Amino acid sequence: MKTNVRLIKSQRKFSVEFKKSLVKEFEKGNLSIIQLSKLHGIAGQQLYDWIYKYSKFNKKGSRIVELKKSSTNKVKELEKRLKELERIVGQKQIKIDYLEAIIDCADEDMQTDLKKTTSIPPLKKSDQKKQ
Repeated sequence: MKTNVRLIKSQRKFSVEFKKSLVKEFEKGNLSIIQLSKLHGIAGQQLYDWIYKYSKFNKKGSRIVELKKSSTNKVKELEKRLKELERIVGQKQIKIDYLEAIIDCADEDMQTDLKKTTSIPPLKKSDQKKQ
């Protein structure tokens, strides 16, 4: 029979130096609250409390806003990139059509089918040594 087992969470105590070091990392802009939280396994609210307590700039009552790249800007950049790639593909298709037209003209002049005769059998080892 299985007993009901619960994990007991132990309360961790952090030194003042550790707390201040995390606040300094945040203030330098090296890491965000979310990154610090995941890195050290500390709740975000706990980090905010430490920031309000130990920060030189952020005091209780002020709001900390972490700006991220706007999703609309990201969509616009992706649309711009898509248009550029479509333009490149269009240019390549024009070149392909042009080269195929040249091959067709050469076929008419030479009275042969260059598309079929372009497949050359691979060289044998003895042929490679001669070259």
